[in-house]
Amino acid sequence: MEKRTPLADADREAALKDLPGWSYDPHARAIRRHFVFANFAEAFAFMTRVALAAEKMDHHPDWSNGWNKVDVALSTHSAGGVTVLDLALARLCDAAAVSSPAPPPK
Repeated sequence: MEKRTPLADADREAALKDLPGWSYDPHARAIRRHFVFANFAEAFAFMTRVALAAEKMDHHPDWSNGWNKVDVALSTHSAGGVTVLDLALARLCDAAAVSSPAPPPK
C-alpha cells in the first residue's frame, strides 16, 4: 500500500487495537490521543522529540499544548484521512512519551 493512501476503515480500526489510547475522530478524519506529563518540561521535551522525528519523516502532527498536556491529532491531509504514515507517527509519539523524562525542577 502506498504511504499516502487512506486506510480502509477496517484496516484503521485493526491498527488502532495495537495503539492503546488512540481513537478515531471521524469529523477530523484523524486519530487522536491526549498525553499528560508530570510538568511542562516533560511535555515540551516530548514535543521536541516528536517534532525532530516528524521533520525527518516529512509528516507533521496537529497538536496543542497546555502546561503538562499535549493533544495530538494525526491525519495525512493530502490523502484526506489516516494513512500508514499516521500510524508510524502515533507509534513514535507513544515511544517518545515514555523515553527519558525531563530532570526534576530545581
